[in-house]
Parts: sequence; structure tokens; C-alpha cells
Amino acid sequence: MAAITTNGRYEHSILSLIEEPILTVRNLTVIYNDEPALDAVNFEINAGERVAIIGPNGAGKSTLIKAVMGLLQPRSGQIVIKGGREQRIGYVPQYEAVNWDFPVTVRDVVMMGRARQIGWFRWPGREHWTAVEAALERVGMAEFSKKQIGELSGGQRRRVFIARALAQQAEMLILDEPFSGVDSSAQASMMEILDSLNNDGLTIILSTHDLNLAFQRFDKVMALKRRMIAYGQPSEIYTPDILSQLYGGKLATWAEGQQITVFVDDHDCHDHGSH
Repeated sequence: MAAITTNGRYEHSILSLIEEPILTVRNLTVIYNDEPALDAVNFEINAGERVAIIGPNGAGKSTLIKAVMGLLQPRSGQIVIKGGREQRIGYVPQYEAVNWDFPVTVRDVVMMGRARQIGWFRWPGREHWTAVEAALERVGMAEFSKKQIGELSGGQRRRVFIARALAQQAEMLILDEPFSGVDSSAQASMMEILDSLNNDGLTIILSTHDLNLAFQRFDKVMALKRRMIAYGQPSEIYTPDILSQLYGGKLATWAEGQQITVFVDDHDCHDHGSH
């Protein structure tokens, strides 16, 4: 059971006031097995914002992220990324989507983010290794730079992928269920890193089943269930009506004074496969 309260909502910095769309999605439809995984989804995300994507298993959260990343071909619709996908976006995929047994070191993974700057058939120079070291230092992983990626814990591996995005000089970071399978300490450490990066201007888009996190730490919340149920500030999305549309009979609410508490039974609500 996950309990969410409206008290103590995180107040974001002045960066959230920057009204400059960095990502625009219009009428996005994706089809799996002749059925819509996403149905005419529309939204804009401004530079410097933090956006959490919530919804039950099969809601299309991972599908949306993969479509934005260019990993899935939509049936119809438009995705506009200011500055272009390769230049703008850093990506942290779902844990299960990565082959962690591949024999590569931490710093080599981060160097992959420098591919565009290095160019084809060229070796990385000193400036590229300096950028890699700075990125690892920023996420607290410098001491692990020569370790094999498979030797790290789940939380450490995700921090390495964040470092890869920093080395890439991405302006938008998209994370697909980054806290799945990590303990509360690792989650808190990662959120501190994301907070710091966001305060420096990095746009953060993150899918999650953690509703406490979504409603307390993000500027906007996207309620997705194959179609866009709602999108806006946490106070606009945090209503029994919207949450019941997302989770149906898994929802229970009650009011106590000025505070509304919502309990969501999120058992078996985790995304599987491509959705």
C-alpha cells in the first residue's frame, strides 16, 4: 500500500517559471498487436521543469518514453524536441532493459555519452576523459570508474547512466522507472542528484509508481492510462476523481480536516514488457 498526503509539497525553484517548451507531443498514437498502447496523447514540457508520469501497469508510460526517444515508431502524431533528439536528451532505461553482464567499465559507459562530440572512427582525447571524470564526480561515482558495470549495485548503475547523460551535455533527462528495485537510501541519493541537476537547469522527466514522490517532488504530474487522463500541477492531478480513473477499484480515500489521504493498492502495478 502507498499512502499519499497533500501536506509538505515540495516547492520548486524559479526554473519552473521558464515557459519554453523543450518537448511537444501532439496526437501521439502507438499501436501494439492491433490495439492502442497510446491513444492521441498531447502535452508540452517546458525547459527546466520536473515532470512525473504515473499510471498502472500497461498504462503506456514506457511506451511513451520509448516513442520520445525514437525507439518506437508511432502510428501517428508528432514529437518535437527543441534542438534535436541526439543533442538534447539523456536516457536512463528500465533496469531490465540493459545487459549488465556486458564486459565494460563504468567510465567506458559514461564515455558513450561523448560519441557525438568525438565523431566517427576517432579516439577520445583528454577533453573527453575530463568530461567523463567530471560527470562521474557529479553523481558520486568517480571512485568506481574502473569497475565493471556489472559489479555495481542497482542504484549505482543508474547513477552511471545519469553520468552518461551529463557527459553527453544533455539538456533533458528521461528516466524510465529509475527507482524500481532500489532501496530507500539509494532512491534518496538519486533524488538529491536529480534535484541538483534540475537546479542547474536540466529538465527531468521520470516515470514512477511512487505516488508520494510524484506529488511531492515534481512540478507537474502526467496521469496516463493509454490516453491522457490529466496533466498539470500536482494539486490539479491529486484528486479522487483522477486517481480513480487511473487505478479504479484499487483506490480508497477519506478526508480528515483539510487533508485528503489517498491509498493506492499498487500490488502488481509495475510495467512489464514494452508498456
